[in-house]
Amino acid sequence: MTVIRFLLKVVIFAAAFYGLTYFDVLPGLEVLENPDGPLGEYGSYLWIGLIFGVVNALVGPVLRLLSLPFVLLTLGLFLLVINAALLGLTAAITDRLTIDGFGTAVLGGLILAVVGWVADQMLDR
Repeated sequence: MTVIRFLLKVVIFAAAFYGLTYFDVLPGLEVLENPDGPLGEYGSYLWIGLIFGVVNALVGPVLRLLSLPFVLLTLGLFLLVINAALLGLTAAITDRLTIDGFGTAVLGGLILAVVGWVADQMLDR
């Protein structure tokens, strides 16, 4: 059940990345599509969703635990910086995702955090 839940969350993250780039919500966030890939241009979004899901599942809890004093001092606002770092780490791992600055990473991290929270709420039912 946990693997299926993770894969569904990867698909939701891929849809979020597609929506962010297709509707140009964040002009500094770009996905370089690969139409010659095994799944076409949508495979790029699934790949980025998978990388972001793995980074969020493995590195995210460690960063949140290590930065707990800062999160408490800022009343949770430091979590935006952590989400931006996770998005930046995803962009550093893959060459298909580019981010043009810290502000774009913070806004993208905020949007993806909300999408992840909504996905968790939907998948827990």
